[in-house]
This record gives sequence, C-alpha cells and structure tokens, in this order.
Amino acid sequence: QVQLVESGGGLVQPGGSLRLSCAASGSIFSIYAMGWYRQAPGKQRELVAAISTFGRINYDDSVKGRFTISRDNAKNTVYLQMNSLKPEDTAVYYCNAKHSLDGINYWGKGTLVTVSS
Repeated sequence: QVQLVESGGGLVQPGGSLRLSCAASGSIFSIYAMGWYRQAPGKQRELVAAISTFGRINYDDSVKGRFTISRDNAKNTVYLQMNSLKPEDTAVYYCNAKHSLDGINYWGKGTLVTVSS
C-alpha cells in the first residue's frame, strides 16, 4: 500500500505558474503509474495528466502545452508543473497512484489551486 501527500497548491494570478509535488511512501514507487486529477466545485473529478511506469505521458486537452508531468523514482515523487494558469484551472488537485499489477488505485488528500486576480 502506498501513501500519497500533495503539496505546492495555493493562490496564483492568471498567467502565473505553480509546481505541485506528490511524495509517495510505503511501497515501491516505480511500480505505480502516477496521475494528477482535479475536481472543481460542482464538477466531477477529471484526469489532468498521467505518467506510466515506463514514462509514457498523456494530458487532458485542456492543459496540453501548459502543464508538464514528471516523476523522479529516486525521490518517490511525481510533479505537475503548471504554467499559463487560467481561472478555469481552479480546483482541488489530487495525486493518484495505480498499481501496475493489480490495478488498485490510491489517492492523496488533495491540494487546492486557486487562479484569481
């Protein structure tokens, strides 16, 4: 079982940048596919970006060219670099780990990102 702790959220002006981090513990990090999801008020949770155990990456169309996901297996951490932020990016961002063998999902508690002037 893996435990996930997000950090790096906060208030930023439109056009600004933030970097989210998700630190994992309790298991072998490299065997988990990692992802960032977000949930805005009144909306369903949606996938923002994901990175597989082999480093394959996919993004939601709404963040392509603005967000970058990366992972550092030596530090047991996954990152989400968010640039050119827009008010519609405002949401609670959740880190997700999916075990590559049994497919079980694990979630962090989330970190709030607010984009506002």
